Formats: sequence, structure tokens, C-alpha cells
Amino acid sequence: MHISGVIRNRLLAATVLSLVFFPSAPSAHAVSKEIVELQTQVQQLLDMVQRLQSTMDSKFGVLQNLSQQTADAANQMQTVINTLQQKLNTQNDAVNGKLDTVSGQMQSINDSIDELKSRADKLQQTVKDLQSQIQTLQAPPPTTTQPGQPGDNQQPGGQPGVGANAAPTAPPLQQTFQAGLRDYNAAKYQVAAAEFQDVAHYYPLDDLAGTAQFYLGEIAYQQKDYPDAISAYNAVLEGFSGNSKAPAAQLHKGLALIEEDKKDAGIRELRQLIQRHPQTPEARVARSKLNGMGVRITPRS
Repeated sequence: MHISGVIRNRLLAATVLSLVFFPSAPSAHAVSKEIVELQTQVQQLLDMVQRLQSTMDSKFGVLQNLSQQTADAANQMQTVINTLQQKLNTQNDAVNGKLDTVSGQMQSINDSIDELKSRADKLQQTVKDLQSQIQTLQAPPPTTTQPGQPGDNQQPGGQPGVGANAAPTAPPLQQTFQAGLRDYNAAKYQVAAAEFQDVAHYYPLDDLAGTAQFYLGEIAYQQKDYPDAISAYNAVLEGFSGNSKAPAAQLHKGLALIEEDKKDAGIRELRQLIQRHPQTPEARVARSKLNGMGVRITPRS
């Protein structure tokens, strides 16, 4: 509208000037005719300006509409992106939860395998005990002492005595370990720790001693006693490297070091675990932990 007003003013000024500079027209009729023609041209110009203004307004409205549609599409795209991000986060959480579940299942399977091994050892020990009993029955009877003469293990008066330095009797291996496992699963950590310590103390060379050391580390880890947990995990890794709990021991050792703010040492343990046992569930958990920390799985050379 501003443009049409300017043009109208300019045309009126041109008309006035034409009347001023051409006063000596041949006749009033000729002047009137020129004025009419000039007015007609002015009106045509005004109509053209109005049409141009209308066209510009229409196109500007189209541009505004397109701009609004573009903004709406961008908002919709942002909403879709946010929804996809939430789904990805949910899927990542679900995958991590499944990894933890698989790790727990593998641990239960390993425990069952350990129990089967222990049962086999128990059967073997039973066979040895039966063989010893058979040999004892086949051996000649011992020489009896004369009445009134106390033997090595008799007190005066013929009563059997007990040695002053008699060694304590070792608890049964399998029953003690299973009792510790039950108490550990029931969160009776103090009782379970005592039972696992008996297994490790009285049967230091048995493979179940390594498993008992692992659970001692787990008890300490649950109680946030990370130095004792690391010490127990080291006992597994150094003394029972072939134990089925060795991968879990190294994984939890690395996590305990990270909890102690010994990040570099913990990362080294997780990388060693991935290198030594790449196909285990513990290695997958270690990879997930390193990725979550933004750390390369393979160190730079």
C-alpha cells in the first residue's frame, strides 16, 4: 500500500506539472482530452500497482505458510528423534540387564558344576574310606596290653586318655562348602564367611578352596570392603587360575579397583579379562563397563 501511494502522488504531481508547463494548448477541448487520457493512464497505473500489491501479499502469505509448515516439520522431526533416543536408551538398559542376568545364570551353572565335582570327589573319598576299612579288617589284631599296665592312650586306672596336643578335626569338605553357599545366598554373610574360611583353611589344595576364596571376596565386596575383596580375588587368580570362578574374580577385582578410585588399575584388569577370557559373559560385562566409561577396549600402542 505504501508503494501504491507513492506512485499515486507522483502521477498527480506529473499531471499538475503538465498543466503548468503546457498552458498554451490550442484549445480547452484538446487540454481536456489530454487530461482525460492522463487520468486514464494514472488509473491504469494504480490498478497495476494494486494488482502487484495483491500478488505480493498472496505470495507473502504462501511464504509464511511454507515457513510455518517447515517449523512444524522440524518440531515433529525433533519429537521423533527424542522418541528414538528414549527407545535406544531403553534397549541399552534392557541389554545390560540381560547381560547381568546371563552372568548370574552362568555363575549358577558354574556353581552346579562345582557341586557335581565336589560330589564326585566325595564319592572318590568314600571309596578310599571303604578301601581303608577293608584293609583294617584284613590286618592282624593289635597286641593287647596287660591288665594294670596303661597303654599310650590310657590314664591310670585303665581309662583311655586324650592327647594334650590333639589336632582339631577337619569339617567335611562338601557339607561345609554347601552350607557356606546356602548362607551366602540367604545373605548370612558372617556365617558364610566362617564356613568358606574353614574350606580354604582345611582344604587349601582342593579346587573348592578357590571357589571359597571367590565367595569370601564377594562377601567383602557386598560390604564395600574393597581391599579385602581384592585380596580374596587375588587368592583365586594366583592360586587357582584354572578355577571356573577366575573370570568372575578378575571382573569383580577390576570393579573393586574402580570403586577404590584406582581407575587405571581397574581398567587394566578389565582389559586382561577380555584378553584371557574373550568369550565369557564376564568379558561382555567388562566391554560394556569400558564402553560406558568412554575407554578403549584395546589400549593404544
